[in-house]
Order: sequence, then C-alpha cells, then structure tokens
Amino acid sequence: MIDAIRLRGLPLWLTVAGLLGLGGCAALGLKHPATAPQPLPTIDKPAPAPKPSARADGSTLTDEQAQAALITETDLGAPWTPTDGAATWRDGLLKATTEAGDCQPLLDALYTDELLGGPARVAIGLDDADTGAQLRYQIAARRPSDVDAALKWLATMPAQCARFTATTELGILEDVQVTDAPLPEVGDARQGLRISIAALSPDGQENLLSLDLAAVRVGADAFAFTNGGLGDVANDVTQAAVQVGALRLADVRRQGRAQV
Repeated sequence: MIDAIRLRGLPLWLTVAGLLGLGGCAALGLKHPATAPQPLPTIDKPAPAPKPSARADGSTLTDEQAQAALITETDLGAPWTPTDGAATWRDGLLKATTEAGDCQPLLDALYTDELLGGPARVAIGLDDADTGAQLRYQIAARRPSDVDAALKWLATMPAQCARFTATTELGILEDVQVTDAPLPEVGDARQGLRISIAALSPDGQENLLSLDLAAVRVGADAFAFTNGGLGDVANDVTQAAVQVGALRLADVRRQGRAQV
C-alpha cells in the first residue's frame, strides 16, 4: 500500500509515474477483466461562421452594399447633381395609355420606374442642371432568371412597338418610336432602348421627349436606368453610366464575397 502522506509530498508528475510503474508490474502477474477501449480525448472545433443567407431575389448583397453599388453625381461630373424631384415631363408625358396592347407595359414600366418588371431595391435620381435631363438609376430586386426574361422582353420592343400612338391623361396625343440602342459589352447580359415621344398638346404646342433605357445583369444582381429629357439627351452619358455602373456593381459583389 502506498503511503498517502508520502505521495502528497511528491511532485505530481513523479506520483503519476510511480502509479503507472506499479500498475505495469501488477499487470505481469494478474489477469484483469477486459475493459472497453477508452476514446481519445477530442478538441471541440469552432463552429464555422454562418454565410449570409441569399435574399429571395438571389442577391447576396447587403442593403449597405446595394446602396454602395449605385452611381452618383461624382461619377458623371458637372453639371449633374442630386435630383430635386421627379421631372415635370414624367407625369405630363409618360403617364399615358395606348390601344397597342403590347406597348402599354412599356409605357407603364417607364412611368413607374419598374424597368425590370418590379420595384427597385435601391435607387437614385440625378439632374443635369444645364439641359433639364434626368437620370434615374436603380439596383434591381429580381432573380437572375427574371432579369433575363425582362431583358428578352425589352429586346422585342423595337419590333413589337417600333411606332405607336398614345394619349396622356391631359389629352395630349403622342407619337412614340422605339429603337434598339447598343450598349458597352459589360456584365453578363444587357439591353438598351432609345425611346422618342413626339407630343402635340390640344393647343398645338409640340414637345419631344427622348429617353435612353439601359439594363445590365452582373452575376446575380442587375441595374437599370433611364436617361431622359426634352429635346435630345447625351448618349455619351448613357454609355458612361453603363460602364461605371457595371464596374461598380462587380466591385461591390467581389468585396462582398471576400468578406464571407
């Protein structure tokens, strides 16, 4: 029998070594009943950080990232500034009806800003103080398949609605023309339109509204915008907004993946 008092005075490692030595000697002469093997000690691994869940529209961008993907007046330079509100020609000329049934959805999309078939996730409006043009830019809240379907539908407009008439709520008769508008080769899918609305008011006043529409999908996210104004609008602004917007959205998406 081991003296308990003597054991208390020994360092722990010597005590353990002595007990192991005694157990080893005893094992030489005695047969102990079989025992179940003892499992090796395990070390709990830290649980992996959960990945951000995708939204119903398939986007993995947070609301802050979606906001950061918008272009700003700085991207376009002077004389562009944050908007003071919807241009007067939106209610005056875009809120219209037509008997050309295939073309009514296009007018509705232009007026409501649902360019890809649904409300925007985030949006910004910019005004050209010199010409009165207005650019309304949005990050879509749509699944990639829905975006692609909307792009295909927009691509049919130059053929289905090349030219048609419409009437505003104020009784203004409009002659609407829709043509294809090439865009820079950016993103995964894209579609551009040029829409001209020649309006003749009951008192004989003539107005011409020009609109560039651009929509681009970048991975699982997309942006769209209209650049419109009375008279002509600068197509180079449209082209620049497409290029900057695609680069901005791709960069935000890349940063978002790096943070996961």
